[in-house]
Amino acid sequence: MKRPGPQVIVVFGARGDLARRKLLPGLLRLERAGLLPEDYRVIGSGRREPDGPWVDEVRSRLAEDGVDVDDGGWERLGARLTFVASSADDGEALAEAVRDARDGLGGDADVVLYLSVPPSAMKPMVGMLGATGLADGARVVMEKPFGRDLDSARRLNDALHEHFHEDQVFRIDHFLGKEAVQGILALRLANGVFQPVWDRHHVASVQIDVPEAIGLEGRAGFYEETGAFRDMVVTHLAQVLGFLAMDRPASLDATALQDAKAAVFSDLRRFDPARAVFGQYEGFREEEGIDPDSTTETFVALRAEIENERWRGVPFLLRTGKALAEGRRVVTVTFRDPGEVLVPPAGDGDRAPDVLVMDLADDPRIALELRVKRPGPELVAARARMELDVEQALHAQGLEAYERLLLDVMRDDHLLFTRADEIELLWERSADLLADPPEPQRYPRGSWGPEAASDLAGPEGWRLPEGG
Repeated sequence: MKRPGPQVIVVFGARGDLARRKLLPGLLRLERAGLLPEDYRVIGSGRREPDGPWVDEVRSRLAEDGVDVDDGGWERLGARLTFVASSADDGEALAEAVRDARDGLGGDADVVLYLSVPPSAMKPMVGMLGATGLADGARVVMEKPFGRDLDSARRLNDALHEHFHEDQVFRIDHFLGKEAVQGILALRLANGVFQPVWDRHHVASVQIDVPEAIGLEGRAGFYEETGAFRDMVVTHLAQVLGFLAMDRPASLDATALQDAKAAVFSDLRRFDPARAVFGQYEGFREEEGIDPDSTTETFVALRAEIENERWRGVPFLLRTGKALAEGRRVVTVTFRDPGEVLVPPAGDGDRAPDVLVMDLADDPRIALELRVKRPGPELVAARARMELDVEQALHAQGLEAYERLLLDVMRDDHLLFTRADEIELLWERSADLLADPPEPQRYPRGSWGPEAASDLAGPEGWRLPEGG
């Protein structure tokens, strides 16, 4: 792959959790893979200056997290790290540092502004970028959630568009950077066996299931402000739904793919509070930084429907939550039973319909559960599972999600990013649920959430993980 041209990468919130866990390790791995530009600068920024050189702090923190910082890759990255304090009220010193860095790279370097800041700080920061001239010709990366509702999303998009053209804006959703999520596109669009059956005539239901075993992990302030629905459903899970449900795009470029997703979101029925279950795990209110009377949901399950010819009547079941029994990221497509079959099932457990399971973990796996003849003297069908480990089968390993998306920003490739109209459509479809949310039901840590969530899935239940 051709390297991008010279870059000045500015990371706002550079001393925060996301930069430490994802952005800086991702840049280091891209450097080691030879995918970063021949020359670049990384300028960290935030309200508080480090006690010493930022490069020393980054090296220490990466080492604490088990990242190797003793090779040439780290030396090359470390030599390009600097820090300049800034805030929404004062960005002049940062703007001067960016101009100097750009001049040092020859004057034609691209500028990437990565806003790893709380949702409430997004709009003021965008105003500062415009006022200081940092926005001029730069690409801006926005972390989710993009607003809190339709009105705030529109205001944020309007503020962005005062200083940036839409093609300068990269709304990042790291689920779309996952190899396994991109694999949904390949599975659907590159295989004749699936294209003809990807509709309501052949598919009975679709589940997008992202339970998390972890709790808040030090993110109490963010989570109390955001909640599970805004954090996961209207962002990650909805984008996966878009990949699963869209019609075949006219081509595999950013505009066509975003058009296809936007069309699905236009056909998505407004989320019905009567078909949603919110939960809150026991002990959440005792977490440091959480209001003792908090009604923030840590669990969401809902039944979504798409009103178009392809999907009318097919339930799309979405579930996610914190402090659950197991952490998984799974899409399950259940096909319709063909009705009367000539080969009888071997037992009651072999009557279940065919199922396609896509594991969205970092190591992509695809499984197909179907009926086959049970070896022996009788002609009877038993259920069996065929499973494919993609990386093992192809002897290749993909980029981690943030690595792929950082590289795409530098390459000016919008394919795996979301557009303003997509965001506003999803918030509009969420309006009824946000206006009248279900009361969060308490559930024990390590469980599968409120029992009421099982009713949404119907008699088949939540298929993955086992017992969920």
